[in-house]
Amino acid sequence: METESTLSTFTAVDGEQLMLQEWPLPHQLAQRGTVIVVHGLGEHAGRYDHVARQLNDWGFAVRGYDQYGHGESGGPRGGLPCDTRLLDDLADIVDSTRRRMDPGTPLLLLGHSMGGLVAARFVAQRMGQVEGLVLSSPALNAGLSGFQKFLVSVLPAVLPNLRVGNGLLSDFLSHDPAVVAAYRADPQVHDRISARLARFIAHAGSEVLAAAPRWQVPTLLLYAGDDRLVNPQGSRDFAAAAPATVVQAQCMEGMYHEIFNEPDAARVFDALHAWIDQHY
Repeated sequence: METESTLSTFTAVDGEQLMLQEWPLPHQLAQRGTVIVVHGLGEHAGRYDHVARQLNDWGFAVRGYDQYGHGESGGPRGGLPCDTRLLDDLADIVDSTRRRMDPGTPLLLLGHSMGGLVAARFVAQRMGQVEGLVLSSPALNAGLSGFQKFLVSVLPAVLPNLRVGNGLLSDFLSHDPAVVAAYRADPQVHDRISARLARFIAHAGSEVLAAAPRWQVPTLLLYAGDDRLVNPQGSRDFAAAAPATVVQAQCMEGMYHEIFNEPDAARVFDALHAWIDQHY
């Protein structure tokens, strides 16, 4: 029996309000752990309701939050007041979640696209303790052109808060037209990105790749083989550099970027379920 998700506000250290969504377990289910969902660029935590429900069925409570400048959280759409803002917010959410959990209960991060980059950078910098990491089409290689790299290197220094269209091609989110239509009609979805946020995305991926050989947190990396929004080579490079005993990687051949929203998403959920049962 499903329980209703709840919405509340989380106050960040600077007083900014972040929207927090929680999917608690039905009372009759024993809790195996908690998962924090970190969403991607331009979207929000509510788009992961079906993922959270599946994790509930497997015995995991779920918390998601709208990142700064996204969804119903504060901040200009696509803005970033400082380079570490998204990482600091995740650290606050992790600490808050830990305080609510029973000792010894595993805490996992599940990050998609930009959210996967944020979660991976958080783990690489050892900003907080988590027992597992799930990466869905992480933006470890943003696939920038030479001109875009030039802009990212110049604009943040002179116009860090300039916000422009993020260039995301929604047709390539999923092969399911209903997913694409719902995304386009969603009032909480936006297409803005600031120069500072673009720089964070461009640079954080290489920092994660540099840390890969020393990776210690059990990680499941699931990435789209036909991704048109981020370059899947970033995921391949991470998998090749990380210890095979720690990082399990699987390419979802033929899938577009949002692997949990593809018509054949059962393959993705099966891989996630198997990895969870193996580790927790």
